[in-house]
Amino acid sequence: MTHQDKVAIVTGAGQGIGLEVSRKLAKAGASVVLNDLDPALAADATRRITQEGGTCFPVPGDSSDPAVIRQMVDTAVGQYGQLDIVVANAGITLFGDFFDYSPDAFYQVMKVNLGGTFFLAQAAARQMKAQGRGGTLLFTSSVTGHQAHKNLAAYGMSKAAIEMLAKNLVIELSEFGISVNAIAPGATLTERTLENPEYASTWSRITPMGRPARVDDIAAAALFLVSEEARHITGQTLIIDGGWTVISPSPY
Repeated sequence: MTHQDKVAIVTGAGQGIGLEVSRKLAKAGASVVLNDLDPALAADATRRITQEGGTCFPVPGDSSDPAVIRQMVDTAVGQYGQLDIVVANAGITLFGDFFDYSPDAFYQVMKVNLGGTFFLAQAAARQMKAQGRGGTLLFTSSVTGHQAHKNLAAYGMSKAAIEMLAKNLVIELSEFGISVNAIAPGATLTERTLENPEYASTWSRITPMGRPARVDDIAAAALFLVSEEARHITGQTLIIDGGWTVISPSPY
């Protein structure tokens, strides 16, 4: 797969899955506008990609803020002349017991996970429509949008909604040559999940393939779905979980 001369936006890309997607896109020839809430992480990720020979420009900030969304799209067009690919990867996970879950936590999850995805897709699709050459959108969902997970009612709800958004946008965007899909990662080894010393062993035990995903497992699937090879795939969600959702044993 090649993404030569393509221009991409990737949110939540300072580390973890988003960073690996950005690295693979850059290695495949794309110019990447890299977003992360943390300016230091965005700068470090950009430096790493450019040191590897890739083309990357950081736009730090809240990916659900309309001004930051506008800045990302304007940067892609201003720096590189166009926008072809958007990976709406940014999201937050706020665990909490259903009976005690606060309105502040609920609306924060919805603002970032749903609002950030929806309005980035909207801004990007407007640009792609104006360019007249089509494009591709990819959303990051989760296996928790398919199977219940304790203390993640709000998060799982938001991820299921993202997958429905991908389906609905087929109606809105197909006539302009814009495809839209989602990936639903399962347990994945990232800087955040590895803060739990039992994470890898627990998910290795209950995942049929015998281990949780690595970030490159997720990124490889993402790159396929935003490639020309996947141009006739739209409105779909690809689950990448080593088989966990088939049997769904609880980690608790």
